[in-house]
Amino acid sequence: MNTEFLEAIEQIGKEKGIDREILTEAINAALLSAYKKNFGTAQNVRIDIDNTSGQVKVYALKKVVEEVNDANLEIDIDQAKEINQSYDIDDIVEIEVTPKNFGRIAAQNAKQVVIQRIREAERILVYEKFLEKENEVIPAIVQRVERRNVYVDMDMAEGILPPNEQMPNEQYRVNDRIRVYITDVKKTTKGPQIIVSRTHPGLVKRLFEREVLEIIRGEVIIKNIAREAGYRTKMAVHSTEPGVDPIGACVGQRGMRVQPIVNELKGEKIDIIRWSSQPDEYIASALSPAKVIAVSILDENEKIAKVIVPDNQLSLAKGKEGQNARLAPKLKGWKIDIKASHRNNILLLVRLL
Repeated sequence: MNTEFLEAIEQIGKEKGIDREILTEAINAALLSAYKKNFGTAQNVRIDIDNTSGQVKVYALKKVVEEVNDANLEIDIDQAKEINQSYDIDDIVEIEVTPKNFGRIAAQNAKQVVIQRIREAERILVYEKFLEKENEVIPAIVQRVERRNVYVDMDMAEGILPPNEQMPNEQYRVNDRIRVYITDVKKTTKGPQIIVSRTHPGLVKRLFEREVLEIIRGEVIIKNIAREAGYRTKMAVHSTEPGVDPIGACVGQRGMRVQPIVNELKGEKIDIIRWSSQPDEYIASALSPAKVIAVSILDENEKIAKVIVPDNQLSLAKGKEGQNARLAPKLKGWKIDIKASHRNNILLLVRLL
């Protein structure tokens, strides 16, 4: 090896964010293995690389003894004294045993090890970077579609958008720019495997957290989200500051805050409702945009409620293909039975409530 090689290692280490000591230790281990493989495995040896000249030397390590039983591992006291009078029994003597052609072998092995370690280090760096981004939203570019999986480029790494994480109303084409929600980061022998989603409720949550200043400042909190990706989302919000309208803050003037999110989700409808600690109020809000006449808590422990809506609001309360009726219970975590009112029992129901 030479100084240019060592300088190249240092430069590569800086560019890839790999400590030079890590590369040097790896090279030493590789050269030690190469020496034992090519020149004998019986000796205990140490590899020394001169950081200035790049010169590689091999030293055999031998223990000083009275009588030698294994010449590869031991040296008698008289021979040790010839090298240096200060040696005594049980000391370790280093004797240079560098083969003539070891420099060429060293360079070949060092190059292979550096390449391998750089790849390993890059995989670790990518894994750690994206592990920190779990449950976050990042921009991505569609690279290709294979076997129904969509592969996206996320700058340093490739993400996988599986079929069950794809929005049903969305077509993915090469070079499309989308935002994805990172759901899982795994270590594999081929590098990190990053699973992303377009259907996770967390995607909606993170998009609003980026768009709404009051959420960033902590004045508005997203309490719950229920979603049927591509069709409808219900989001319950709460204000921590008097005078701050949580719904208005999320919608924005003339819809300027919610509309970019709707566009990102390809027209998905978003119902923003006011959260309440009172189950009946919260359930009534959850069925928005339908008007609710009354909410009856049938079993608070089992979380079962009955809701009465006007006859002409029943289809709205249930929603298209039952979407509203499915999302409202998910949002609150209750089982909700929706019934239409009848003229002859409205008064009785009001008395019971």
